[in-house]
Amino acid sequence: MSTPTVQRSFRLTVRTSELLNDIAEETGESRTSLVEQVLAEGLRTHSHPLISFRTGGAGRREPGLVGTRILVRQVIATLRADGDDIAATAEYFGIPEASVRAAITYFADFTEEVDRDAAAAQDRADRELARWQRAQDVLA
Repeated sequence: MSTPTVQRSFRLTVRTSELLNDIAEETGESRTSLVEQVLAEGLRTHSHPLISFRTGGAGRREPGLVGTRILVRQVIATLRADGDDIAATAEYFGIPEASVRAAITYFADFTEEVDRDAAAAQDRADRELARWQRAQDVLA
């Protein structure tokens, strides 16, 4: 799926440019890709200050609750399992209801992306389970 782009021109401080170059070299990503990622995440956290982004074990960046290791997709899945009971979801994770509401608000703005993250995580879990089952067959 290709997302439409818009050409823009920005001036960066020398220090910001150096940091961008350093991270691009370290990660092997293009500077354009890094600028898109950092800008998109920065704009989202501006509107959703209780959300931060982190790179998971599979190398995917996902939104989560600030100060926790809890991902937005996990909050939404638990909320749905709890019959949309915000208090029960907050209690399950041991977080304030405001954090659950922050995940809901983020999800409302970026539903398709969070649902894609959830689907990718489920696919990854299914593949790992199948691999584990094959290994168990070898041992049997």
